[in-house]
Amino acid sequence: MTSTPRQYATRRRVLVTGGAGFIGSHLCERLLEQGRDVLCVDNFFTGTKDNIAHLIGDPRFELARHDVTFPLYVEVDEIYNLACPAAPIHYQFDPVQTTKTSVHGAINMLGLAKRVKAKILQASTSEVYGDPEVHPQPEGYWGHVNPIGLRSCYDEGKRCAETLFFDYHRQHGLRIKVPRIFNTYGPRMHPNDGRVVSNFILQALKGAPITIYGDGSQTRSFCYVDDLVDGLLRVMATGDDVTGPVNLGNPREFTILQLAELVIRLTGSKSKLERRPLPSDDPKQRQPDISLARKVLAGWEPSTPLEKGLEKTIEYFSGLRLG
Repeated sequence: MTSTPRQYATRRRVLVTGGAGFIGSHLCERLLEQGRDVLCVDNFFTGTKDNIAHLIGDPRFELARHDVTFPLYVEVDEIYNLACPAAPIHYQFDPVQTTKTSVHGAINMLGLAKRVKAKILQASTSEVYGDPEVHPQPEGYWGHVNPIGLRSCYDEGKRCAETLFFDYHRQHGLRIKVPRIFNTYGPRMHPNDGRVVSNFILQALKGAPITIYGDGSQTRSFCYVDDLVDGLLRVMATGDDVTGPVNLGNPREFTILQLAELVIRLTGSKSKLERRPLPSDDPKQRQPDISLARKVLAGWEPSTPLEKGLEKTIEYFSGLRLG
């Protein structure tokens, strides 16, 4: 049967920038499962085709190499703007470009959303809270951020992106969604992203010393990627009265030392702990207050226990050529 233009028009077309990245690839997968047409855009600075290779044969999936710091001219109904290196080792490699990706990228995607009248989601971050003086962090907390530190290119870039989103909403009536993503882990994490989960797993699998910065008492709250993607989809599905910001993350808090001991146990590794000085501006505590998410996202909250999620992540890393 030949499809009519009207039939095409009713099929939701979704753009995912940073779609070949860790979270983006899982999001593309879920959107396809929901019957969406997905345009995955990535410049492959940290994303990789390996993450989305299994999707390329799907007739509803399209891949384009593009840098969001340049305008993009496509026709879509929804935009998930995930494009930006998110690990310190990557965003500090070219800090000026990192800020451009957050700011120019937001401007370009907002301009696109304005032109095609699309709903648009900005993947913000818990880093907008900086090294917090309020614990856990609610959305109303304005943060404690060093504007000139080594992490500022990412922290302040994301804060500026949020500003742009809300100004476009107020000035142009754009339908916006701004989730703030807390620490997320799972399969397809970049093996060399320098983050604590991937670091510990790789070190444990190689039998190398587990690197603990400081005394290991600093805390993080780890959300498994499937739970996070479910949260993103629910945020996008909310009514126009829900703009965010809304925290997405796991409210259960673990010390870095607890994480290291759990990874060693799950991998059966003989690795020992090695302590090093704490990096500059590294947050001492990170825990989301997800009261708002529970309220506006139909009771959403992470359901994957850390141990179960780590087992799946360890299985993924075990299958890589680690060298």
